[in-house]
Amino acid sequence: MIVWIVSILLTGYIIGSLHGSKLAQWMSGVNIKKEGLNNSGASNATVVLGWKYGVLVGVIDILKGAIMIIGVRVLSEQWSLFSSSELDLLLYLAGAAVILGHNFPVFTKFKGGKGTASIIGVLLALHWPVGLAGLLILICVTLLTDYLLIGVLFFYLIFLGASVWTADGTGPILIAGFLFLMASFLHIENVQRLIRNEETKISSVIKKKKPSV
Repeated sequence: MIVWIVSILLTGYIIGSLHGSKLAQWMSGVNIKKEGLNNSGASNATVVLGWKYGVLVGVIDILKGAIMIIGVRVLSEQWSLFSSSELDLLLYLAGAAVILGHNFPVFTKFKGGKGTASIIGVLLALHWPVGLAGLLILICVTLLTDYLLIGVLFFYLIFLGASVWTADGTGPILIAGFLFLMASFLHIENVQRLIRNEETKISSVIKKKKPSV
């Protein structure tokens, strides 16, 4: 079990450290880490380059989380070594490792994104009906409020709820709680801007045109 945990944490972290923003930079010539909100997440790609690049980065970062979860599940089922609670623990550890790699990537001096796209991929692979419902709620709340931040916080709450209702054992709940607290910390500046009515509205981002480079 220890070997599996260590292997999953290392593999997940490395996969998480591979950012979709690198492809966006290659295509646009703009390093989004040095623009806008100064991170390499899909939301900043949207702010800096427009919604098309945001979708591109988001899809890549979603796939990171989903592929890691699917890989761990397939391998564990082939070996049939773990109980239901042990498997759930490994899956949630895999998801957490990807998100940690995404947020604090070793390849870019530990300055990455905020984990939203990756955690969407994780939840879709863990429990696709819950993940799909969470994604729809994120989109609806974002459009209704005109702020992505509020939709993101709703999604993290759904992820936390999924760990309580669909996973075995307390391990997944603790991991989901940790990820929620980490996301809250990483979004402090966004919350402060929202309070000051300075947070970027999704409607203004959708209208943003591709920058000339």
